[in-house]
Amino acid sequence: MATKALITGMTGMVGSHLADFLLENTDWEICGMQRWRSPIDNILHLVDRINKKDRVTVEYGDLNDQASLIYVLKKVQPDYIFHLAAQSYPQTSFTSPIETLNTNILGTCRLLESVKILGLNPVIHVCASSEVFGRIPPEKKPPNGINEDCSFHPASPYAISKVGTDLLGRYYAEAYGMTIMTTRMFTHTGPRRGDVFHESTFAKQIAMIEKEIIEPVVKVGNLKSLRTYADVRDAVRAYYMLVTKDPIAGEYYNIGGTYTCEVGDTLNTLLSMSPCGEKIEIQVDPERLRPIDADLQIPDCRKFMEHTGWKPLILFEKTMEDLLEYWREKIKRTETYFTR
Repeated sequence: MATKALITGMTGMVGSHLADFLLENTDWEICGMQRWRSPIDNILHLVDRINKKDRVTVEYGDLNDQASLIYVLKKVQPDYIFHLAAQSYPQTSFTSPIETLNTNILGTCRLLESVKILGLNPVIHVCASSEVFGRIPPEKKPPNGINEDCSFHPASPYAISKVGTDLLGRYYAEAYGMTIMTTRMFTHTGPRRGDVFHESTFAKQIAMIEKEIIEPVVKVGNLKSLRTYADVRDAVRAYYMLVTKDPIAGEYYNIGGTYTCEVGDTLNTLLSMSPCGEKIEIQVDPERLRPIDADLQIPDCRKFMEHTGWKPLILFEKTMEDLLEYWREKIKRTETYFTR
């Protein structure tokens, strides 16, 4: 009988790349759960296979509707669950805190409770976030970076919701013997990244400038914030190894890249890849500034690396190049866009 994996949020950047990875590197049957109104841009390349039920299918479900979760789980009977679905935009959470908390905390609870109610026994990956650590004072940051033992100090409703997600995963593992591991992935990006994230909106604006859709001005937020970047394709490989390399129920891991720089340096890298780069003006947009910024995001990933043997392989420059090319192609195919 075929191994089955359920990906919540398969239409997102990470979920779509995870589906690609599993289709290419395993013989598993993949089911993606999506809300009926979710855009399918990120999985358009899989539509033919989905229609033919060629190892990948889609089921409609919503984290805010437990009946739909029970229906999907009962139908799919997954061996693995990658729980990636979330309201995943920190900036949006400042204006939609209740939706963020409901979807991410209660939605995760509904999913895990549904697994328990049905008596299923899959290996489950619960995706939290490095945002749980928030603003760590430099003097309290361990010398090798933020490790799993650093205290939580969330700096947004999104981050608070991911603290709840993180703790729920560990609670259900400890209380009910469910095989659940939690990850705190640090900044990860690449093709299909949403334009609400800094490096992706930079790439989008540059692509629009190249096509003369907008004036040669890139609007930015806090350029001094420090980030450590990983490529999304390295991230999904890590998630696969998480559930297949001796999974330990209740464990939690920091995962991230090895390239650290200020957000301003990321912008400069993207500008250097554009023929318009030297003509582009940088303009701070107050609406892009967070009320509180998690501005010291440097991970210590030794625990995960030592357990699985994973390490990032894709260079930062390659990630940025592919991100910019993704937006160039997307802008070429579409006539109008919000200019955010």
